[in-house]
Amino acid sequence: MPIAKSPSHNRLVLCLAFVSGFIIMAIELLGGRILAPYFGSSIYVWGSIITVFMLSLSIGYLVGGRLSLLQPNLVRYGCFYAGAAVLLLPLILWSNQIMEVLFLQIEDPRYGSLVVSMMLFFLPTAVMGMIAPYSVRLLVMDSERSGHVAGTLYFISTLGSAIGTLATSFYLVLWFEVNQILITMGIMLALAGALAIAAGRNKVS
Repeated sequence: MPIAKSPSHNRLVLCLAFVSGFIIMAIELLGGRILAPYFGSSIYVWGSIITVFMLSLSIGYLVGGRLSLLQPNLVRYGCFYAGAAVLLLPLILWSNQIMEVLFLQIEDPRYGSLVVSMMLFFLPTAVMGMIAPYSVRLLVMDSERSGHVAGTLYFISTLGSAIGTLATSFYLVLWFEVNQILITMGIMLALAGALAIAAGRNKVS
């Protein structure tokens, strides 16, 4: 018989899914700003960024779905957020050095922007992509409600993405430097991960 999830458990998962959706779109939008000094902001650059994000999210969904079959718990869920925060560090610390080297090595801005996007965004985005299917598994109590739960989860996550898009493009890029925003996103991911891990450990104890 399925074990009923507590309301606080469900609220926590939904809130963290919102945070994940917000950050994914915020980073994708910032990608254009990050690559622009070296590769411009043409349709080629945006095509590269969007392609990499879609590819990495699709792989993240696949891996997250598989991991959700192995005794899903909040501790592992929190590790996704913590892992994504760590994987943002190269983007924050070494993005300019990476782009400078590749800019000199790859003359065609189409392929240069694609390779740079893969190096900077693929891993953290793939890890964040694992969050959505794992969230569904943490929320589902029985197969009859799985569609409703998935719909609610994706509504919350996509709402976070929409708000992240507006907040980043309308306000954050005007108020803060790109690295300041990225550092804040990393801190948010780390705090979200710590919260989930703490909640999972308290539940076990």
